[in-house]
Amino acid sequence: MKHNNSFKAGFKIAATVIAFSISTWVSADQLSDIKSRGEMVCGVLGTDEPFSFIGDPANRQVVGYDVDLCKAVADSLGVKLELKQLSVAARIPELQQGRVDILAATLTHTKEREEQIDFSTATFVTGAKVMVKTSSGIDAISQLADKRVLTIKGTTMEQNIRTAVPSAKVISFDTGPQALLALKQGKGVGFATDEATLVKHYAELGDDSGNYTILTQNLSTENLALGIRKNEPAFKAQVDKVLLDMETSGDAEKLFMKWFGPATKMKYASRSFKFEQSTN
Repeated sequence: MKHNNSFKAGFKIAATVIAFSISTWVSADQLSDIKSRGEMVCGVLGTDEPFSFIGDPANRQVVGYDVDLCKAVADSLGVKLELKQLSVAARIPELQQGRVDILAATLTHTKEREEQIDFSTATFVTGAKVMVKTSSGIDAISQLADKRVLTIKGTTMEQNIRTAVPSAKVISFDTGPQALLALKQGKGVGFATDEATLVKHYAELGDDSGNYTILTQNLSTENLALGIRKNEPAFKAQVDKVLLDMETSGDAEKLFMKWFGPATKMKYASRSFKFEQSTN
């Protein structure tokens, strides 16, 4: 009987130790963890120029606006930056499951997503627009009613289209280039995504660009931000500090011009937003 009691006592102690270890792991501070690892893993798309894309096919290195934002955060912590390419649909699950530390993946800040993750201050503000074939005669979003509209799977555009044009049939693809190809092939009358991405795709059309038109009317306004796991206030504060410091120093403006300015294929004349304190 004594032997049985000793076993029970030992089991209780072991269970307590395990429970404490799990509790400690769950409540561990992400900022401290990143510093101790000496590495920050940033989730990017790698398929959305100029936010993140393969710059040189020879070395397959991912570069872009989002990548430089991640690098600024990693540099502020004195750690190595590791990039992990993700599909659009995998962005939030990968962050929640701890496979990446932060998302810089053309991620729109929405109220619905606030239930899943936290967001940094906005890093880019753009409108959601639609590109159509000029020959379609479509010059207003209302004319998309009862027609096929193409977009990217897992993005806010799917809901934006349904909200703006309830009768439109939304057809989603894994990437922007796939949706653009479908538009060229006549599988839909319009391709909806954020304006910056559409401008990039329009420029890539080259001599064929005259056959396409980006509608002036917005489907919605998109505030892009970095994604952070919920309940990590120290890491979120550090990320926001880096972004606000970039605004103050002028680095945010330089970064915008580097990837979106007049000398790029995007050819934006100026930046219409600033990095400002987030309320999320």
